Amino acid sequence: MRNSVVTQTQNSSGLLGTVVAVQANFYRVRLERPEGENYPQYLLCTRRTRLKKIGQQVMVGDRVAIEEPDYADERGAIAEVFPRKTELNRPPVANADQILLVFALEEPSLDAWQLSRFLVKAESTGLDLCLCLNKTDLVTKTQQQSWEERLGEWGYRPVFISIAANRGLEQLLDRLKNKITILAGPSGVGKSSLINKLIPAVEQRVSQVSGKLQKGRHTTRHVELFELPDGGLLADTPGFNQPDLDCDPAQLAQYFPEARMRLAQGNCQFNDCLHRDEPNCAVRGDWERYEHYLRFLEEAIARQEAIQQTRDEESTVKLKIKALGQHQYEPKLETKRYRRRSRREKHQALQDLYDSQSIEKLHEELEDY
Repeated sequence: MRNSVVTQTQNSSGLLGTVVAVQANFYRVRLERPEGENYPQYLLCTRRTRLKKIGQQVMVGDRVAIEEPDYADERGAIAEVFPRKTELNRPPVANADQILLVFALEEPSLDAWQLSRFLVKAESTGLDLCLCLNKTDLVTKTQQQSWEERLGEWGYRPVFISIAANRGLEQLLDRLKNKITILAGPSGVGKSSLINKLIPAVEQRVSQVSGKLQKGRHTTRHVELFELPDGGLLADTPGFNQPDLDCDPAQLAQYFPEARMRLAQGNCQFNDCLHRDEPNCAVRGDWERYEHYLRFLEEAIARQEAIQQTRDEESTVKLKIKALGQHQYEPKLETKRYRRRSRREKHQALQDLYDSQSIEKLHEELEDY
């Protein structure tokens, strides 16, 4: 997350709204209509040129001010982007309150490693997290209870639902009410079906789970906010099976509730402890996901080292593009030793030399010449 640049403009129409979809250079905005007003609920808007000039990006979830609304053609122009309370780059959503992480108990079977990876990624956003487990109709009560107890030890209280059997949806809706929620999870777990169930007016493409790989095909192509019947907005995101762990290795432990609890109860001997083999470590111990933590830590460290190596290489070489479009890297020359001075630099140096000498000294040098 990062703070955004916010423009300050005059909004003569007094029309406010929330961006619910972005495609190319057009923005679909859901208007905040006072009671009794009968103008359209949505406008298709462009972005004012002045916003583009200052680099102000407009994201799904942004609260904006609209100028020159054309209600007949349902068009308008975004004149101002209000300050964001949260901002994510992947997926690009502003002002989200929480992440709804959806997994299936069966078809495909719930994998602890994959679930743990998604949980860590979700925790790294800093948003609230709601874990939802679908397809309870495909498992026994004992199996469901086993997962509930296991995830309780991880630090989570999941909502169990069955879209097919219409179970647990009211409890889930209570968690989504009046919030902007990002829907995430691997393909094939029922995210599109969940949107269809919660928001009947929306017709989402539902793909079948691949029988051979037990993985779903990607059905969502872009981020869009859907309005929930009882209030709130739900952001559907493209499904993926292995989210990147692009976090700082030193912060990784904070994304495990079990590790946070241990750190709250005691301190490690070293401030830069990575909780591997350091002495007097408060985190290291007998908890189920400690093995997950170690593997994710190795991955985070390797990623950090690769980024640093790339930066080092880029600092010592330069890219040259040949006539035929071929790319070739060459060593950078030391600027002070090998680069020729430009004419401007030479003229400026001569000007500085003359400015620093007296008229008498210059006359003497000219006479000698």
